[in-house]
Amino acid sequence: GPPSPELVRVADKAAMARTAADLLLARIAENAGRIAICLTGGSSPKQLYELLATQAYRDRIPWPRVHWFIGDERFVPAGDALHNMTMARHAFLDACAPAANIHPIPTDTGSPKRSANAYARELITFYGADQLDPARPLFDVVLLGIGPDGHVASLFPGYPAVEVRDRWVVGVDQAHVAPFVPRVSLTLPALASCRTMLFEVAGADKQPILTRVLAGEDLPANRARSTHETTFLIDA
Repeated sequence: GPPSPELVRVADKAAMARTAADLLLARIAENAGRIAICLTGGSSPKQLYELLATQAYRDRIPWPRVHWFIGDERFVPAGDALHNMTMARHAFLDACAPAANIHPIPTDTGSPKRSANAYARELITFYGADQLDPARPLFDVVLLGIGPDGHVASLFPGYPAVEVRDRWVVGVDQAHVAPFVPRVSLTLPALASCRTMLFEVAGADKQPILTRVLAGEDLPANRARSTHETTFLIDA
């Protein structure tokens, strides 16, 4: 199976954002070619995104060759308060990244399934093949959080999307935690196709689920592993 995750403990959310940003810069520095980063929604990454827009980090990112994707999206219009990529755009992308390098999941397609199919086509075109080669990861970095029920992206425990191996992106008609809107999500094989999978797990409310994950329970958060390297950033 994939290598076990590395656990990195940090003092607080500010330290977590700095550690994540430094790790992101290190991964970017290792790739002299085109770079792909898969973003995530949530409060911890928002701090990371805002940090990337500050001069200290912004000046060290080769923006023209970095492409930004998203691991899951709520099926709401772009600009909606629940829309993950809109949060990332406001936090840093619109100010820093070339527009052509921002790859949102389209949510104006009429159905989550259609959105999933459209995004899969975009990923396949970007990758240049419709089969993932373990030796050539799709992403340099995949950012993830862990939901209170152990979900990652919009792959909820005990629901069919977690088991999908033959597609890169799926429509999820029903969310099983708030907000209760349909979702579009990358699948476990697509998320695993990365050099580094980076989880940010912050806040006292995450302690119960982290305990279950570290105990090895069969949850999406334990099945999401990079084929290369997985790191958990955990605050005190």
